Amino acid sequence: MEDGKPVWAPHPTDGFQLGTIVDIGADTLTIEPLNRGKTFLSPINQVFPAEEDVNKHVEDNCSLMYLNEATLLNNVRVRYSKDKIYTYVANILIAVNPYYDIPKLYSSDTIKMYQGKSLGTLPPHVYAIADKTFRDMKVLKMSQSIIVSGESGAGKTENTKFVLRYLTESYGTGQDIDERIVEANPLLEAFGNAKTVRNNNSSRFGKFVEIHFNEKNSVVGGFVSHYLLEKSRICMQSKEERNYHIFYRLCAGASEDIRQKFHLSAPDSFRYLNRGCTRYFANKETDKQILQNRKSPEHLKAGSLKDPLLDDQGDFNRMCGAMKKIGLDDTEKLDLFRVVAGVLHLGNIDFEEAGSTSGGCTLKNQSSQTLEYCAKLLGLDEDDLRVSLTTRVMLTTAGGAKGTVIKVPLKVEQANNARDAMAKAVYSRLFDHVVKRVNQCFPFESSSFFIGVLDIAGFEYFEHNSFEQFCINYCNEKLQQFFNERILKEEQELYQKEGLGVNEVHYVDNQDCIDLVEAKLVGVLDILDEENRLPQPSDQHFTETVHKKHKDHFRLTVPRKSKLAVHRNVRDDEGFIIRHFAGAVCYETTQFVEKNNDALHMSLESLVCESKDKFVRELFENSNNTKDSKQKHFSNGSSFIRCVKPNLKMVSHQFEGAQILSQLQCSGMVSVLDLMQGGFPSRAAFHELYNMYKKYMPPKLTRLDPRLFCKALFKALGLNENDYKFGLTRVFFRPGKFAEFDQIMKSDPDHLAELVKRVNKWLIHSRWKKVQWCALSVIKLKNKMKYRATACIKMQKTVRMWLCRKKHKPRIDGLVKVQTLKKRMDKFNEVVSGLKEGKQEMSKQINELDTSISAMVAKIKSTVMTRQEIDKEYQGLVKRSEQLLTAMQKRKQEEEERERLRRIEEEMEREKKRREEEDRRRKQEEDDRRLKAEMELKRKQEEEERKKREEEEKRLQAEMEMQFAAEREEEAQRQAVLEQERRDRELAMRIAQSEAELITEETQPDAALRSNGTSLTPVPVKAKEEMAKEMSELLSRGPQVQATKAAAGTKKYELSKWKYAELRDAINTSCDIELLAACREEFHRRLKVYHAWKSKNKKRNTETEQRAPKSVTDYGLVFMYNVACLFSDHAPFMKNSSQQNPAPPMPAQQQEIAMNRQQRYFRIPFIRPADQYKDPQNKKKGWWYAHFDGPWIARQMELHPDKQPILLVAGKDDMEMCELSLEETGLTRKRGAEILPRQFEEIWERCGGIQYLRSAIETKQARPTYATAMLQNLLK
Repeated sequence: MEDGKPVWAPHPTDGFQLGTIVDIGADTLTIEPLNRGKTFLSPINQVFPAEEDVNKHVEDNCSLMYLNEATLLNNVRVRYSKDKIYTYVANILIAVNPYYDIPKLYSSDTIKMYQGKSLGTLPPHVYAIADKTFRDMKVLKMSQSIIVSGESGAGKTENTKFVLRYLTESYGTGQDIDERIVEANPLLEAFGNAKTVRNNNSSRFGKFVEIHFNEKNSVVGGFVSHYLLEKSRICMQSKEERNYHIFYRLCAGASEDIRQKFHLSAPDSFRYLNRGCTRYFANKETDKQILQNRKSPEHLKAGSLKDPLLDDQGDFNRMCGAMKKIGLDDTEKLDLFRVVAGVLHLGNIDFEEAGSTSGGCTLKNQSSQTLEYCAKLLGLDEDDLRVSLTTRVMLTTAGGAKGTVIKVPLKVEQANNARDAMAKAVYSRLFDHVVKRVNQCFPFESSSFFIGVLDIAGFEYFEHNSFEQFCINYCNEKLQQFFNERILKEEQELYQKEGLGVNEVHYVDNQDCIDLVEAKLVGVLDILDEENRLPQPSDQHFTETVHKKHKDHFRLTVPRKSKLAVHRNVRDDEGFIIRHFAGAVCYETTQFVEKNNDALHMSLESLVCESKDKFVRELFENSNNTKDSKQKHFSNGSSFIRCVKPNLKMVSHQFEGAQILSQLQCSGMVSVLDLMQGGFPSRAAFHELYNMYKKYMPPKLTRLDPRLFCKALFKALGLNENDYKFGLTRVFFRPGKFAEFDQIMKSDPDHLAELVKRVNKWLIHSRWKKVQWCALSVIKLKNKMKYRATACIKMQKTVRMWLCRKKHKPRIDGLVKVQTLKKRMDKFNEVVSGLKEGKQEMSKQINELDTSISAMVAKIKSTVMTRQEIDKEYQGLVKRSEQLLTAMQKRKQEEEERERLRRIEEEMEREKKRREEEDRRRKQEEDDRRLKAEMELKRKQEEEERKKREEEEKRLQAEMEMQFAAEREEEAQRQAVLEQERRDRELAMRIAQSEAELITEETQPDAALRSNGTSLTPVPVKAKEEMAKEMSELLSRGPQVQATKAAAGTKKYELSKWKYAELRDAINTSCDIELLAACREEFHRRLKVYHAWKSKNKKRNTETEQRAPKSVTDYGLVFMYNVACLFSDHAPFMKNSSQQNPAPPMPAQQQEIAMNRQQRYFRIPFIRPADQYKDPQNKKKGWWYAHFDGPWIARQMELHPDKQPILLVAGKDDMEMCELSLEETGLTRKRGAEILPRQFEEIWERCGGIQYLRSAIETKQARPTYATAMLQNLLK
């Protein structure tokens, strides 16, 4: 992960994709694809390192730096993209089907190029495997087998043909035998291959083709063994599949004479062809050559099928040529075609229910002509064929005369089954005859060895799988087991036998799957055979029996557990799933019983065996096929070609990684990689190499042991010791080291002298080393003798010591036991020292016991005593010590009991005190709750009174405003009257200047006017007095107004010019209560003004400490604002009111005394303004504590979560404390704000408030309050 190197991670469609590791989990890795896709998780064991150059390809996967399935898949992918379809995995060839002809890949020049070349010297090729097999046969003198395996459509048949072509062209005798062997394939393909969904030329049978060689290693003949022909395809195919090629090639390529003679027409006119695909394989030219009347409507509509290797008309002509080359004359060729046509016409026979009460059936009228054609082509009597198809003969075995022949009519379904069984039997016998004639065309008298090529239908799995797929997959299971045993199991056993020390490679053993199919009594095949023997066999009963006998088998399960939805619809009695080596396959058991029982009934079998046609009659007479050769490859040397299908669409240059990876895993390639990573695929016996070089060696070297000779030979050649390993009987080579191996296997006389010279040199070195080892061995022998002499002396000493020990051992043991007992005395003394009573008495007993033990030790040392005497006295001492120990334990227990009782009493006393303390605390809590309840009740009462007072004030204020409005209107009218009178008087005075009598009369009013100057009518003094009185009563209710009135009433102290220090000193030292109250009022007024100025002129964005919570200061500002408004609105009235009728003020001394008796404590949470938006969760919330001595604050605390508490006392910290009175703060109206004195004092003491207040008192900075008085009393 640190290097950033790419790795291969699993991919659902490509198999693996490149990526880098970005994180490591417990058992997974997080992979980021190199194409910057979305990251994904992958199991650790499925991620593999990639090569530095992922586009590099090698011919042998064992040459890769990292041997794993991802690099194997990538190497195959890169080579496939460059049309290099062959790749090695050690000695195994991987062949990817290209689905098109690669130029010059299989030419004659290519064959010559690979002749005699070792594996690995030329690019991978199927010719290289064929040549290696031939050379192994030649050198090892043992027959060889080439096993070509893979899925259907992977190219097994084509690779088989290329192997046969290489062997016959390269090592043929010049006769036409090699050509016949090669030409045999087209004939076998015509009768045994068919188009399937996954392969256009799928082999529907297994064959083992043997190429036989004489003692001169030349081809002398061949032999073909076949088995497992798919008979059910003759009568039925799926929609996209075809019957065997011969039917279509006969319809498309036969001459007009043959077509008329055999009554042939288009494929859609035959039942055995029209239920599948009826189109021909053809190219543009051959499609035009096929007559229109031979084409089916499907072919005319959709056109011909395309395949570069298949052409029905052309292949028919090539097949006819192949028949001629292998020795079939025209007559026999027509016989083959005639029987094929007879099978086609046999399938067109239809049946219908008979009208009689017998319950049988008869042929339909339109089938009469078809019956005539069939009987004529097969050499049968028409009436006999009609009767045999509609009835069957039975022989009685009991009741009446035995052997009586009874004809039983058949139902329509039974007649159809009999017809199909006859078609299968005729075609399978015909195929046996074709294989027999192929073998007869290249006869041989004797052969020394052979090379066999096994080609069998690949593993098949479709959406619907039946009995044919079951048989084919069973054969593939056997083939995979052979591969596992030959390549993996036997290889590892050989490594263990030879002592190479190679790590074991684990692979999936499919023996349990094979046993599931073929086991006696309980195997699926045996169960199916047993079902056929029942009177009324059924597929459902067979399926239920399979599930019942293999209920808990790992390899078999019910269809509803399939991963495909289409299989989950299959009922349990209609199918089963088998987990094969290549994957799980669901088999539908419908027609399993029918397809397993395809034997002819007696009537048809007798009819066909007595045919008038000699060719047909011989087919059934000589139907025994030699099956003894199908196991030959199990006892010979083997080579493997693994064919791979690159995609499901069977098109070129399309590589589906996930599907190919599955094929490689199922074919065992991954296990082979694990084995080859530490294995040795090539080997040679010591004696073979020795015999090869013996005739060229000088006499002194012929006396060497074969193993020593090979060792000397390898040293002389300078081979790397890591590339080979010596076993017990042979030498093994690493993969990819075939050049060195071939150099040794070839005896080249030109280099023999140099080789012998090197061997002699190595022998001299080896013998000199042996001499050195001999000298060292002699020295070791001398040292060994000295060592043995020393050992003898040590043995004598040991024996003497043993005799002495035997004599004195009892006394030594006795002393040891007594000394051990003596050591216990110290512990006894420790126990006694811990006693409180009887210590002296116990010490005396211990001393007596110690004296007895010392006497016992002296006695053992001075006299010879037996073991019994020592044990007797020792037991006495032990008994005394136990008695003493028991007594001490008893006393110790008594003392512990007394101590335990004392502790119990102390515990009871502590419990009593604890309960008393709990009662006291509970009582205190009850008192606290009661006080809090009283405080809350008092707060509520005050709140109600305040609300009532505010409502009354609002009502009075409204009335006063109305009254003031009326007075102002009256005053305006009065002023208007006075102004008019004044103007009238002035006018009158100007007019009457000359009239003295008028002036004399008005002198008195004029004087009055001058003296007053404001009104000519008397002022309504009584109304003003009443309003002033009411207003005075209204405003006198508030404490602030009371203080104002008190200040107005006591104006004898002019304090506006006093300094701050003078005010503080007067408050702290004055004994005049009135002066003290006036100073305190002026002091707090100046504090309010100062803090208002400070708040107004503070710097922007500057965080300042809050002297009181915002809720307190806000309320105070609102309260002051209301009072100020009230005073400003009614200032004139208040002035007049206060002057004319002042309310009797409460004496200041009494007010101060009353306030001083009230001590109240409050606690509210707060948060600094700077943190209001930074901390929405209120994690920085603090607490503000206040102690009010009367209306003014005496002590203040601020508890912050992130710094030390802030303590403030009146007098010393006035500038930082709350300047508002208790009423102005509104704390008395905050629910839960008031706390008990005890709660405030606990926090105050915990935060160091007592020391802080004491220091303020000592420095004379604290103002006299209730708190200072209490602390001074406490200190006194």
